[in-house]
This record gives sequence, structure tokens and C-alpha cells, in this order.
Amino acid sequence: MNLSQIKDYLKNSDKYKNLITYWKHIPPKEAEFVDFPGELDPGLAGVLREKGITSLYSHQAESYRAIKDGNHTVIVTPTASGKTLCYNLPVLDDILKDKSNRALYLFPTKALSQDQLAELYDLISRLDEGIKTYTYDGDTQVQARKNIRQSGHIVITNPDMLHTGILPHHTKWIKLFENLKYVVIDEIHTYRGVFGSHVANVIRRLKRICKFYGSDPVFICSSATIANPREFAGKLIGDKVHLIDKNGAPRGPRDFIFFNPPVINRELGIRRSYVLECKSFGKLFLENDIKTIVFARSRLVTEVILSYLKEHFKGRKEIRGYRGGYLPGERREIEKGLREGDILGVVSTNALELGIDIGQLDVCIMGGYPGTIASTWQQAGRAGRRNGHSLAVLIASSSPLDQFIVNQPEYFFEQPPENALINPDNLYILVSHIKCAAFELPFEDGETFGVETTDEILAYLEEEKILRYRNGKWYWMAERYPAEDISLRSASPHDFAVIDATRQSKPRVIGKVDHFSALTTIHKDAIYLHEGKQYQVKELDYDGKKAYVKQVNVNYYTDASLAVDLRVLDEFDNKECQGLRIEHGEVVVSAKATMFKKVKFNTHENVGYGDINLPEVEMHTTSYWFSFPGYLEERFGRKELESGLLGLSNLLVNIAPIYLMCDPGDIKSTVQVKSPYTGRPTIFVYDSYPGGVGMSEKLFRIHEKVLGTALKQLEECPCSGGCPGCVGPVNEIGLQGKDYTRVLLKEALGR
Repeated sequence: MNLSQIKDYLKNSDKYKNLITYWKHIPPKEAEFVDFPGELDPGLAGVLREKGITSLYSHQAESYRAIKDGNHTVIVTPTASGKTLCYNLPVLDDILKDKSNRALYLFPTKALSQDQLAELYDLISRLDEGIKTYTYDGDTQVQARKNIRQSGHIVITNPDMLHTGILPHHTKWIKLFENLKYVVIDEIHTYRGVFGSHVANVIRRLKRICKFYGSDPVFICSSATIANPREFAGKLIGDKVHLIDKNGAPRGPRDFIFFNPPVINRELGIRRSYVLECKSFGKLFLENDIKTIVFARSRLVTEVILSYLKEHFKGRKEIRGYRGGYLPGERREIEKGLREGDILGVVSTNALELGIDIGQLDVCIMGGYPGTIASTWQQAGRAGRRNGHSLAVLIASSSPLDQFIVNQPEYFFEQPPENALINPDNLYILVSHIKCAAFELPFEDGETFGVETTDEILAYLEEEKILRYRNGKWYWMAERYPAEDISLRSASPHDFAVIDATRQSKPRVIGKVDHFSALTTIHKDAIYLHEGKQYQVKELDYDGKKAYVKQVNVNYYTDASLAVDLRVLDEFDNKECQGLRIEHGEVVVSAKATMFKKVKFNTHENVGYGDINLPEVEMHTTSYWFSFPGYLEERFGRKELESGLLGLSNLLVNIAPIYLMCDPGDIKSTVQVKSPYTGRPTIFVYDSYPGGVGMSEKLFRIHEKVLGTALKQLEECPCSGGCPGCVGPVNEIGLQGKDYTRVLLKEALGR
């Protein structure tokens, strides 16, 4: 069957049609064209015509004009709308007119850097004007680095390399910084949360160095659709930004399906596993040679779905996995195979959500709601990138957030996307980058680094013998240079290496895992999945940051649990609402991995347990919490009150991402039947990053709105006593957990 025939089959088949909660057809859109600007370099215009580009999309022409007028600019248009030309055009035009001009391109991943370099090379080689373009990252050969520093007109890198490899060594980059005309920051919606808060501080350091060398670059940002692009880009670069968000690119017809797996236990509200439905849909499309991408929400689920599909096709179809932790060469090979059409299907985490050119795909299957409206459209846009007909299928999990989305389609299709949140002034992050900035250039009295309290932080660093104050300046005096100890992407400075020791004579690194994930993914006896293969962790060298694994063939994977304790350190704000006290402040969270369960492939039943013996991890972060009146314990009983609090806690942490642009693990919750801090029954919802990044603060502000949505989801869930789609499974919250949760919610809303 072709794609059109499969769509008819889905509409008419009893197996599928009653489980499709919504089917939206999105008609094609015509392009809006504008002539080349009159002042565009004739050679550049000629090269574009050679490539078959005889005019610009309206947003490309508007971008060119705004950027050439010296405005910091953010371009917000969908996937495959030609954003790359929005910044390549003014940059190349300026360099052609003055060869001393320089540009710095920042991409969030090496893969995207390599992809954009290929497109830029094509333009430059056709121009044949001696414009030198290079990538500068961890893979760049040492002997090539001096040449890049001296002669690169356009330097393509990532925030990590700018942070550790360029800014601390700015004296070697004088030619770049003295002549820096443009800084391009692509895919800025990925710079949210901790990563974005770090990057905003890296930009502060970059601007400080540019000022020292006498340059004042224009920042050009591009993004997928978010609710607050102008505000967010402005916060990221620390300046006012001009917004361009009217898309002039064409779009092919697209169908979007919301699919809710069947209920297999109505009383418990348990649905068939969305992972198994992904396998079923994947088989349907791949059997018919339709090029398909399956997005999964975690590395584990990616590998589980890949294992199922590989086992089914037994080598008859070329299907690959793609996720962080694969080595660079492996990822480049997969990207090339997708572009050239050698790979029919790929199962990926959101690593392929960005604009890497992976050629023509027809279908996108999303295993679970990606967490944000913006990410969902970005993933759906990976299919049908060249104006052809495409299909996107969102398969819901049992989580409350997924169930809300597939049963309230008007929210998804009519609601604006979420706000991207960062907190550059997070004290942990800010102090780290003030150290880096002081290493790069001495601070002068009265100089601010984004905050008015900079002098206080500098004085603290002097007390700690990190800085030395002399003649109105603060000088770096520690031995190590600070940037190498600060990771932009992780709360921990060092990742764990996963080493395949199956062949003891040839051990090899097959992946990397961050510090916090190590607690639950590479503990002793964990099953680590990589490229559809199963490895068992035989030894975890916790201090040495190494996990030794051996390949095995078992019929289960492992899933670990964390025990959490929380203490309040400080209260920032509070308010009263319907008799509840609602607060926001700083907390310390202690987490310890306690046990893991073995989950059987296909049936997903528990087939065993094991203990985990790893150190407790402590984290200072921000939280929002609200306390119920103490008399509720007398009304319910302690056990019953705890059941209701736990159900409401589960519901909130799953519903909250509707209002936050965050991944499911970015916020967490815990309950205290009698909190040592409030003396009352209390629910805490906290940012799962040191110092917090603003998510719990936003929840504090929209408390009633979040609780109203939670009550609506609870009332509309068809289960009788609780299920994964609302308050959690009955065996976790108790037989009447749903009823007690409902009472608490109505109490909290004054109903």
C-alpha cells in the first residue's frame, strides 16, 4: 500500500478507527515570494540563481533588511522554511563587500554544525571568492586550529566549545573578535532550562570580550515556534530583539492523527502500552516501504522500540537507532544513510528533532506526547520536508499529560505554544561564569555581569582566594582555569563512560551517561540498551566515572526507583488562596536510588527486583508548595490523607508541563503529610536542577489555573479508582485515592 491507501485503511479499519480521538487535515500553503534586495551582491545573487533560487520567501527578505539595518533579530518559522538563508544571506553579503568582516555561528549540537557547514560550503565554493569557513569543535585537528583562528571568515562551533575552547583563549582569536560583525544562534528554543541559563552567561562573556576588542556584533537567532520568542531571545542575548514570525515558505498537505491505545483494564484505567503501539504502527509503514521516523521520549524506550522492529524484520529492512550516547562516527553514518535513502526507518530520541538534513521522510510516529506543543510540531515537521504529503501520528501513553492532549485536541491545535524559560541569574550558574569571565579579563570596579550584585559576588570570590583585588580591578589567581570544570548541559561536571568489556582484550567506549542518570541507568546489574543490543552492567566504578558492561541476551530491561527527601531552606514569596497557604522558595532535595525492577519485553510485566547500593545525591533547588488545613487529617485519617496528597502530587507533576516548556523529568514532586516546615499537609513541586530555572516560580504564579486543569482531567478520566492517566495506579495510591484526590482538589479550589 502507498501512504494514501494506508490512510484510508486507518480511517476504515475497526482495529484503528475507534481509537483515533482526532484526525486533522492541514491543507497545503502557497509560498509568498519577494525579489532579491537591490543591494545584494551580484555574485551572490548569481549563485542563488544557479541553485534554482530566483527569489526569496517573504520572511527571508524581511530578515535580510532587519539584519542589514543593524537590528538583533529572531526568526521564528516552521521546520524546513528556509531559516538558514535568513542568516547566510546578510553574512555572506557583508563578507563579500569587506573581507575583514567575521561571523560566528553557534549550533546546539555537532551534528547540526556539520549539516549547516555542508550547505554553507556549497554556496561558498560556487562563489569562489576565497571566503574561508571552518568548524571548530572537539573533533577539529590540532594542526588546523591555528589556521582557523587566523583566517576563518565564518567559524562554526557550539556553545560548549565557545565556553571552553574559544573564550578562555581569546588572545589567540584577536582577528575574530576585533572584526566580529555577526553572531548566529540557531535553534534557540533548545536553549531553555539549565542549558539555556548557562548559554545566556556564555553570551555575556562573549559580549564582554567583543567590547574589549572594540566590536559590537549583531545577533541573529532562529527558533521553532515558541510563545515568547522576542522576550526569550532578548533574555538569552541580554538586549532588545526584532521579531520576524510571518512564514512565507510553502507547505505540503499534512494529516495529523491523535491515537489513544485501547483500555485493557477499564476498572484500573490501564491502556495497552504505547511502546507496543509504536511497534505496531512502525511495522505497518515499514512493511509497505514508507520511510518512517519514530520518536521516543527516552533513550531506554528508543532502544526497546528499535529492538522490537529489528526482531520483527530480521534484517529485511534497514532500521537504525539514533540518540545521545552514540559515538560521533556512528551518528554521522546514520545521518548519511537517511539522507541518501539507504535507511528506511529510524527510531530516535529528540536528538533528530532539530533541523539536521535527513532527507525525505513520509511518516512521523511520536511515542508519547513530546512534552510541549513546540516540540510536537518540530518532530512532526521531520516528515514531508520537501512539500510532499506527510502523516504525523501521536500515540498517547497513559500519563495524565498525554491523556489530556489526545482528549482535548482543541488545546493543542488552538492554544499558542509554551513559554521558553531560562534563569541566567541562577546563583550556581552565575558564579560559575563570573569565575570564567574573571579568568578571561579582570573585572573593574562597578562593572556588572547581568546583575547589580556583581561586586558582592566578586568580593566573595576574593574571600575564597579565587580572585585578587588590586587598583580597582579583580584578577584571577587560582591555578586551574575554570571553564573545563563547568558543563553547560548537565548539573554535574563529569559524565560516566560506558565501556563494553565483552571482549576483555578489546574494551571500547560505547556511550556516555550523565551523573544523575547514572543512579538509575548504569547501576550494577542494570540492562543498558545500545543500538538494539542488550548489555548488563557488571561493575560501576562510581569514583572513576566508568561503567563496565557485557553483551547479554535477556528478555527484560530494568527500571529503577528513587527515594526522595526534601527540606525548606528559604521562602521567597507567599500568598493565601481558598484557605491554602501557597509558597515559593529554596529547598534541598536528597535522592537515593533504592531498587530496580526487571520489566519483560512485549508484556511489560515485572519479572524480578534488585537492590541498588549507590551514594545519596543532594541538590539545592527552587520549589513551589502549598499546604492544606491541618484538620483534614482528622476528617480523612492519616493514611487516607496521604493517599489523596500522593494522587494530587502525581496529577500535578504530569499536568504542569502543559504550561511549561519543559521535559517530563524537569519538574518533580513529593508530599509530606505533616511538613516539618509548614506543620500542615503539604505538596512540593520542584525544579529538578540545582538552583532552579524558573519553572516552580511560574507554577506558583498560575497555581489556580494548574489546579483547575488537574480537576478537569480527573473528572473526565473514565477509570473508577485511579489509573496512570490521572492520579496514578490503584496499587500506588490506594483503592479510594482518586476520591480523596478529588476532595482535596475541590477544597483547594474553594468548590
